[in-house]
Amino acid sequence: MKQNGEIAALQLQLAMKVAELEHKTVELSQRDAELIKLREENLKMEQELLYFKRVIFGKKSERFIPQDPNQLCLNFNAQAQLKEETPDIKPVLEEITQESECRRKRVQAQKRKPKRQALPQELERVERVIEPAIDNLSEMVRIGEDVKEVLHYRPGTLWVERIIRPIYRLKVQPKNHIATAMYQAELPEAPIAKSFAGSDLLAYLIASKFVDHLPVYRVLEILKRQGISLSASTISEWLEAIAVLLAPLYHAMAKEVIDSQYIQVDESTIPVIDNEKNKAVKAYLWVVRSIQKKMVFFHYDQGSRAQRVIISLLRDYKGAIQTDGYEAYSIYENKKDILLLGCWAHARRYFEKALSEDTERAQIALSFIAKLYEVEANLKEGNANNEQITEKRTKQSLVVIREFEKWMYSITGELLPKSLLAKAINYTFAMLPRLTRYITDARFAIDNNPVENSIRPMAIGRKNYLFCGNHRAARDAAMYYTFFGCCKLAKVNPADWLIYVLDNINQTKTSEIHKLFPENWKTTKQTNPET
Repeated sequence: MKQNGEIAALQLQLAMKVAELEHKTVELSQRDAELIKLREENLKMEQELLYFKRVIFGKKSERFIPQDPNQLCLNFNAQAQLKEETPDIKPVLEEITQESECRRKRVQAQKRKPKRQALPQELERVERVIEPAIDNLSEMVRIGEDVKEVLHYRPGTLWVERIIRPIYRLKVQPKNHIATAMYQAELPEAPIAKSFAGSDLLAYLIASKFVDHLPVYRVLEILKRQGISLSASTISEWLEAIAVLLAPLYHAMAKEVIDSQYIQVDESTIPVIDNEKNKAVKAYLWVVRSIQKKMVFFHYDQGSRAQRVIISLLRDYKGAIQTDGYEAYSIYENKKDILLLGCWAHARRYFEKALSEDTERAQIALSFIAKLYEVEANLKEGNANNEQITEKRTKQSLVVIREFEKWMYSITGELLPKSLLAKAINYTFAMLPRLTRYITDARFAIDNNPVENSIRPMAIGRKNYLFCGNHRAARDAAMYYTFFGCCKLAKVNPADWLIYVLDNINQTKTSEIHKLFPENWKTTKQTNPET
């Protein structure tokens, strides 16, 4: 009986020990989970700290320069990760490097010492003759002269045009004619009815804000120094009225871009005042650029970045679309008559960020991508035709991409899931089919940098005028950025073009509105300089 009691006591003690052990095991598991969570949070904070340090103190350029700038090819003997190297990769890299070296030599040979450019002959010239201070100048014979040209600047001149319309009547009125016949010329149609603003003044105001990125109050101060006082509300009303007048031209430009077979699409933020919240909120402008037609248009839809906006915008589109990795574009991956292209610049950006965390392996990845850009630079400098571009890309770029894919796969298991390099590789793997498709057609670019370059004027503008007052103002801004973006691509003076459009749009038929496009206006002006 006593023995049984001892056994029961031992069993109870054992059960208590087991329960205590299980409790400690649970505690350890919880602590391990907390430790993992803390490590992940710490990693995230370190990544954010590195990012903000770079934003505040670091370089803004994403250009990658290897340690040896004269030898951009990968040193495979030093890359232990590239164990499964294909037999074709070394000759391809050597070929790319040789072509790049030849290109650099040609570029260096073409570089000359900068020379002062002659002043344009069409500028007005005022001569000032300075005679020597001698008494017997009449006894001298002029045997030559020295001429120096000095460039002067005359600030913008304001002037008033007085439109006088005489009123006439017959000297001798017909008999039995009750009403007196009056004769007067029609008043020329103005861009804004019942306004004293001429087309050149309106073009100056609009270009100052959307080309020179000047806030309205600065433009008002400039005009005030010249003796003209205007209110900000007046200028805002003028901008709105001109936007209404030019709306048909804007929609025609947008249609022309969408009718292209190859477009690049991106979106960017623009602060807009929300009257309900009484503060500026982050809204989005969509940008679509046609590479072949050299045109661009901006689109604003209540500031939304939702997928419905791009679906509505490209409802009937057929062709190639090049974008970044934003999920809204994934709907076009398997859509009929649409080819979705990726952007190597965005993929490179992820690896460039990983340099601060995993320098060695990030440099390897950037070296792969640098080779792809070398191929494109060699083709551009050599003025290669479409057939040559496709051949070189297939022979060189495709081999580099395949080796890059193999290298990424070989190191995936060695990386922490939330490290910057792992994020870069995951993004590239997800986008790799789109990133490779540019090889199939010589018209396609390696990245969508052209459309991002079109966004830069807007980015500069929002830093100066800070925000749009409402959704209507944001829509008008999209319209003006479209006009001046097309002017920049067509290499025409935006103010001169806008003056012509304001003077002629009321007399232009809807079927002929395409003649007002900057590129078409440029051609017309070259044919007829008086236009």
